[in-house]
Amino acid sequence: MSIDIFQGMFQNGGTQDVLPLQFLLCLLASLAIGVFLALAYTFKARYTQSFVVTLALIPATVCLVILLVNGSIGAGVAVAGAFNLVRFRSVPGSAKEIGAIFIAMGTGLAAGMGYLGYAVVSALILGCISICYTQFGFGIPKNASQRKTLHVTIPEHLDYTQIFDSLLGQYATSHELLSVKTTNMGSLFKLTYQITLKDSSMEKQMIDDLRCRNGNLEIIVSREETAVYEL
Repeated sequence: MSIDIFQGMFQNGGTQDVLPLQFLLCLLASLAIGVFLALAYTFKARYTQSFVVTLALIPATVCLVILLVNGSIGAGVAVAGAFNLVRFRSVPGSAKEIGAIFIAMGTGLAAGMGYLGYAVVSALILGCISICYTQFGFGIPKNASQRKTLHVTIPEHLDYTQIFDSLLGQYATSHELLSVKTTNMGSLFKLTYQITLKDSSMEKQMIDDLRCRNGNLEIIVSREETAVYEL
Protein backbone atom coordinates (compact mmCIF):
# COMPACT_ATOMS: atom_id res chain seq x y z
CA MET A 1 0.00 0.00 0.00
CA SER A 2 1.48 3.33 -1.09
CA ILE A 3 0.88 6.23 1.29
CA ASP A 4 1.52 9.91 0.54
CA ILE A 5 1.69 11.51 3.95
CA PHE A 6 1.27 15.01 2.53
CA GLN A 7 -1.89 14.20 0.58
CA GLY A 8 -3.56 12.25 3.35
CA MET A 9 -4.18 8.56 3.84
CA PHE A 10 -7.97 8.76 3.67
CA GLN A 11 -8.98 9.97 0.23
CA ASN A 12 -12.64 9.00 0.20
CA GLY A 13 -15.10 11.76 1.04
CA GLY A 14 -17.45 9.59 3.08
CA THR A 15 -16.90 7.34 6.04
CA GLN A 16 -14.73 4.29 5.66
CA ASP A 17 -13.06 1.62 7.73
CA VAL A 18 -9.56 2.47 8.93
CA LEU A 19 -7.07 -0.25 8.11
CA PRO A 20 -4.91 -1.59 10.97
CA LEU A 21 -1.71 -0.36 9.29
CA GLN A 22 -3.15 3.13 8.88
CA PHE A 23 -4.36 3.14 12.47
CA LEU A 24 -0.95 2.12 13.87
CA LEU A 25 0.93 4.55 11.64
CA CYS A 26 -1.23 7.50 12.72
CA LEU A 27 -1.06 6.54 16.38
CA LEU A 28 2.73 6.05 16.41
CA ALA A 29 3.28 9.33 14.57
CA SER A 30 1.04 11.10 17.09
CA LEU A 31 2.98 9.63 20.00
CA ALA A 32 6.27 10.76 18.48
CA ILE A 33 4.86 14.24 17.90
CA GLY A 34 3.60 14.37 21.49
CA VAL A 35 7.01 13.45 22.91
CA PHE A 36 8.68 16.17 20.82
CA LEU A 37 6.16 18.84 21.83
CA ALA A 38 6.50 17.84 25.50
CA LEU A 39 10.29 18.15 25.32
CA ALA A 40 9.99 21.52 23.58
CA TYR A 41 7.64 22.72 26.35
CA THR A 42 10.10 21.75 29.10
CA PHE A 43 12.93 23.83 27.59
CA LYS A 44 13.92 26.34 30.29
CA ALA A 45 10.47 26.14 31.86
CA ARG A 46 8.97 25.13 35.18
CA TYR A 47 6.75 22.12 34.80
CA THR A 48 5.28 19.08 36.50
CA GLN A 49 5.65 15.51 35.37
CA SER A 50 1.90 15.03 35.20
CA PHE A 51 1.47 17.90 32.74
CA VAL A 52 4.39 16.81 30.54
CA VAL A 53 3.11 13.23 30.35
CA THR A 54 -0.38 14.49 29.55
CA LEU A 55 0.95 16.82 26.87
CA ALA A 56 2.87 13.94 25.28
CA LEU A 57 -0.33 11.85 25.11
CA ILE A 58 -2.74 14.53 23.87
CA PRO A 59 -1.86 14.24 20.12
CA ALA A 60 -2.37 10.47 20.22
CA THR A 61 -5.64 10.88 22.15
CA VAL A 62 -7.01 13.42 19.68
CA CYS A 63 -5.82 11.28 16.78
CA LEU A 64 -7.59 8.24 18.23
CA VAL A 65 -10.84 10.18 18.66
CA ILE A 66 -10.74 11.47 15.08
CA LEU A 67 -10.06 7.99 13.76
CA LEU A 68 -12.90 6.44 15.75
CA VAL A 69 -15.52 9.02 14.78
CA ASN A 70 -14.73 7.90 11.23
CA GLY A 71 -15.01 11.06 9.21
CA SER A 72 -17.13 13.26 11.47
CA ILE A 73 -14.57 15.97 12.16
CA GLY A 74 -17.01 18.18 14.05
CA ALA A 75 -17.88 15.41 16.49
CA GLY A 76 -14.22 14.51 16.91
CA VAL A 77 -13.17 18.07 17.72
CA ALA A 78 -16.02 18.44 20.22
CA VAL A 79 -15.10 15.24 22.05
CA ALA A 80 -11.35 15.96 22.05
CA GLY A 81 -11.97 19.50 23.28
CA ALA A 82 -14.08 18.23 26.13
CA PHE A 83 -11.27 15.89 27.18
CA ASN A 84 -8.72 18.69 27.39
CA LEU A 85 -10.99 21.21 29.09
CA VAL A 86 -11.35 18.90 32.09
CA ARG A 87 -7.97 20.05 33.43
CA PHE A 88 -8.94 23.71 33.44
CA ARG A 89 -12.12 23.09 35.40
CA SER A 90 -10.02 22.21 38.45
CA VAL A 91 -6.56 23.78 38.00
CA PRO A 92 -5.95 27.21 36.45
CA GLY A 93 -3.64 26.99 33.47
CA SER A 94 -1.04 29.50 32.35
CA ALA A 95 -1.08 30.96 28.86
CA LYS A 96 1.90 28.81 27.89
CA GLU A 97 0.17 25.63 29.05
CA ILE A 98 -3.00 26.48 27.15
CA GLY A 99 -0.96 27.22 24.01
CA ALA A 100 0.94 23.93 24.31
CA ILE A 101 -2.32 22.01 24.62
CA PHE A 102 -3.82 23.69 21.56
CA ILE A 103 -0.68 22.91 19.53
CA ALA A 104 -0.83 19.28 20.65
CA MET A 105 -4.52 19.08 19.77
CA GLY A 106 -3.93 20.64 16.35
CA THR A 107 -1.18 18.21 15.41
CA GLY A 108 -3.21 15.29 16.74
CA LEU A 109 -6.17 16.41 14.64
CA ALA A 110 -3.99 16.55 11.51
CA ALA A 111 -2.61 13.08 12.23
CA GLY A 112 -6.09 11.68 12.85
CA MET A 113 -7.24 13.00 9.48
CA GLY A 114 -4.35 11.16 7.83
CA TYR A 115 -2.12 14.16 7.07
CA LEU A 116 0.94 12.80 8.84
CA GLY A 117 3.37 14.93 6.88
CA TYR A 118 1.63 18.16 7.80
CA ALA A 119 1.28 17.03 11.40
CA VAL A 120 5.01 16.30 11.71
CA VAL A 121 6.09 19.48 9.92
CA SER A 122 3.70 21.62 12.00
CA ALA A 123 4.96 20.09 15.24
CA LEU A 124 8.60 20.63 14.24
CA ILE A 125 8.05 24.25 13.21
CA LEU A 126 5.92 25.26 16.20
CA GLY A 127 8.08 23.34 18.68
CA CYS A 128 11.30 24.88 17.36
CA ILE A 129 9.76 28.35 17.34
CA SER A 130 8.69 27.88 20.96
CA ILE A 131 12.26 26.89 21.89
CA CYS A 132 13.68 29.91 20.04
CA TYR A 133 11.24 32.30 21.73
CA THR A 134 12.26 30.94 25.13
CA GLN A 135 15.97 30.94 24.35
CA PHE A 136 16.03 34.56 23.17
CA GLY A 137 13.64 35.84 25.86
CA PHE A 138 10.87 36.87 23.49
CA GLY A 139 8.21 38.86 25.36
CA ILE A 140 10.21 39.30 28.57
CA PRO A 141 10.19 42.94 29.78
CA LYS A 142 13.58 44.63 29.65
CA ASN A 143 13.58 45.33 33.39
CA ALA A 144 12.07 42.01 34.47
CA SER A 145 14.84 41.37 37.04
CA GLN A 146 14.06 44.70 38.72
CA ARG A 147 10.31 44.27 38.90
CA LYS A 148 9.39 42.91 42.32
CA THR A 149 6.40 42.24 44.51
CA LEU A 150 6.83 43.57 48.03
CA HIS A 151 4.82 42.35 51.03
CA VAL A 152 5.13 44.44 54.18
CA THR A 153 3.44 43.81 57.54
CA ILE A 154 2.74 46.84 59.74
CA PRO A 155 0.95 47.35 63.08
CA GLU A 156 -2.63 48.59 62.93
CA HIS A 157 -1.90 52.03 64.41
CA LEU A 158 0.24 53.08 61.41
CA ASP A 159 -1.39 54.89 58.49
CA TYR A 160 -0.46 52.71 55.53
CA THR A 161 -1.60 55.15 52.81
CA GLN A 162 1.69 57.06 52.49
CA ILE A 163 3.97 55.61 55.12
CA PHE A 164 6.42 54.04 52.65
CA ASP A 165 6.05 56.40 49.67
CA SER A 166 9.14 58.50 50.36
CA LEU A 167 11.28 55.49 51.21
CA LEU A 168 10.23 53.48 48.16
CA GLY A 169 10.84 56.53 46.02
CA GLN A 170 14.53 56.33 46.96
CA TYR A 171 14.96 52.75 45.77
CA ALA A 172 12.31 52.29 43.07
CA THR A 173 11.53 54.08 39.84
CA SER A 174 7.86 53.20 40.36
CA HIS A 175 5.76 51.68 43.10
CA GLU A 176 2.08 50.92 43.49
CA LEU A 177 0.05 49.71 46.45
CA LEU A 178 -1.95 46.76 45.13
CA SER A 179 -3.77 45.42 48.16
CA VAL A 180 -4.25 45.78 51.91
CA LYS A 181 -5.15 42.83 54.11
CA THR A 182 -5.83 42.62 57.84
CA THR A 183 -4.37 39.73 59.82
CA ASN A 184 -3.81 38.52 63.38
CA MET A 185 -7.36 39.43 64.49
CA GLY A 186 -7.05 42.87 62.88
CA SER A 187 -3.93 43.90 64.83
CA LEU A 188 -1.74 43.87 61.72
CA PHE A 189 -1.98 45.03 58.12
CA LYS A 190 -0.33 43.23 55.21
CA LEU A 191 0.49 45.58 52.34
CA THR A 192 1.33 44.37 48.84
CA TYR A 193 3.30 46.65 46.51
CA GLN A 194 4.40 46.28 42.92
CA ILE A 195 7.78 48.02 42.57
CA THR A 196 10.50 48.49 39.96
CA LEU A 197 13.91 48.82 41.60
CA LYS A 198 16.43 51.39 40.42
CA ASP A 199 19.31 49.08 41.33
CA SER A 200 18.86 45.41 42.27
CA SER A 201 21.99 45.53 44.43
CA MET A 202 20.22 47.96 46.82
CA GLU A 203 17.47 45.48 47.67
CA LYS A 204 18.92 44.56 51.07
CA GLN A 205 19.37 48.22 52.04
CA MET A 206 15.74 48.87 51.12
CA ILE A 207 14.60 45.97 53.31
CA ASP A 208 16.67 47.26 56.25
CA ASP A 209 15.09 50.70 55.93
CA LEU A 210 11.62 49.18 55.73
CA ARG A 211 12.27 47.21 58.92
CA CYS A 212 12.98 50.43 60.77
CA ARG A 213 9.56 51.76 59.82
CA ASN A 214 7.41 48.67 60.29
CA GLY A 215 8.78 47.67 63.68
CA ASN A 216 10.85 44.76 62.32
CA LEU A 217 7.75 42.82 61.28
CA GLU A 218 7.63 40.45 58.32
CA ILE A 219 8.84 41.71 54.92
CA ILE A 220 8.83 39.60 51.76
CA VAL A 221 10.40 40.61 48.44
CA SER A 222 9.82 38.27 45.49
CA ARG A 223 9.88 38.48 41.75
CA GLU A 224 6.83 40.07 40.20
CA GLU A 225 3.68 38.13 40.92
CA THR A 226 0.72 37.95 38.57
CA ALA A 227 -2.77 36.69 39.34
CA VAL A 228 -3.42 33.12 38.20
CA TYR A 229 -6.37 34.23 36.05
CA GLU A 230 -4.27 36.63 33.99
CA LEU A 231 -2.86 35.44 30.65
